[in-house]
Amino acid sequence: MSDETAEKIKIICVDEGRGLARQVIDIFGEERISLSFARSLDDVGDRFEREAFDLMLFSSSVAHRQPDDALELLELICVKCPGTPVLFFAPPGRLKMAHQALRAGVFHYSLLPVTDEELKLLVETALSRRPQLGPNLLLRSEIEKTTFERMIGRSTAMRQVYRQIRQAAATDIPVLLSGETGTGKELAALAIHELSSRAHGPYVPVHIGALPTDLVASELFGHERGAFSGATSLRKGCFEVAEGGTVFMDEIATIDEKMQISLLRLLETNEYCRIGSQRSIGVNVRMIAASNADLAEEIRKGNFREDLYYRLDVLHVAMPPLRERHGDIHLLVDHFIKNACDTFGKSIRGLSPGFISCLESYPWPGNVRELKNVIQRSVISATGDILDLRQLPPRISQYRNEDTKMTIRVGMTIAEVEKELIILTLEHAGQNRSRASEMLGISRRSLYNKMQRYAIGR
Repeated sequence: MSDETAEKIKIICVDEGRGLARQVIDIFGEERISLSFARSLDDVGDRFEREAFDLMLFSSSVAHRQPDDALELLELICVKCPGTPVLFFAPPGRLKMAHQALRAGVFHYSLLPVTDEELKLLVETALSRRPQLGPNLLLRSEIEKTTFERMIGRSTAMRQVYRQIRQAAATDIPVLLSGETGTGKELAALAIHELSSRAHGPYVPVHIGALPTDLVASELFGHERGAFSGATSLRKGCFEVAEGGTVFMDEIATIDEKMQISLLRLLETNEYCRIGSQRSIGVNVRMIAASNADLAEEIRKGNFREDLYYRLDVLHVAMPPLRERHGDIHLLVDHFIKNACDTFGKSIRGLSPGFISCLESYPWPGNVRELKNVIQRSVISATGDILDLRQLPPRISQYRNEDTKMTIRVGMTIAEVEKELIILTLEHAGQNRSRASEMLGISRRSLYNKMQRYAIGR
């Protein structure tokens, strides 16, 4: 540990008191080490899920109430985090636990109290011998992060959406986005564009449902001067403006049959004509369409062409409604509160239990867009720094949280039931593995092993 070290050494000290932590800081100085502190076994597990450490100092004072759990946690960290050597400290009366810790895989142990000279030697030796390549396998993986492009959520339903978006971005084929109003279809379309090889090109959204029927063709394909009354100059359409990029057509189900034929021709030939012209124009764009209507039902009713549907539905991404995104409410609420506070100059410190309970129970027919509006209104109307039921509209405040239910289908294997139960429990616990293992009545290590066995969170 030379004074020229570029980055601070990250050490976590696990101790009921602060004595060992203060001793380390006195020896090495705050300019050389970054010291984290944990006072319980659960705290240790949670910290290792969030970040990696160069060294752990573990005092038996934390372990004496739950020795078996402590040894299990030490073994888990030694196996899953080989780049983090562990130094175990115990008073003379707990030598048996120190020897058990050695068998669990800790680097070394020392008796308490430890002298400054011995502690300095132990820390420097452990750091000099730590593996240079030793990933922290307890860290949350990329798919468990709370954001993806501009979308927020880590529920199973949203992780599936993220995978489909990556798949769509890797190709250049048409994509159809389906989902209820307010589920984030436009954000998904933008993510596909920005992750694709067309990211350098224009992204042109067209909200077809907001356009008068007689202006849709002009908006998409453009028109020549004099093509119709009021066409005083040439106008480029969205497909021409988006050359080399992506056109996103929202509410595709609202276009009439004539326009459906024009779109079908464009998809088949990669050519189109401006209104008032017979000259074909080649097009080089990625087409993404979205609908909150059931296009299969619209086909059955004769409102939408089946051949156009199959041209658009080459790759289908279904955006889940908010009520099916278990565990995402908290993340979205935190994000919207921060944005609203920044916008309106407010300070919100927290939420009452009743407030969040109602949000979790309400079915959200307007989905994320409705949640955003409710949170914005709540922040504006709040008179204090805690949001409570008084800030919620009556349609939401009447709801209360109900227990999450699980359906077991006849024919499911025991393994399938166990996997489903673990997934739902993790989502209910907001991906907090300590809380999930407690709810399931198993140890944290058993939960990790089962997650690995069933490929949960990969």
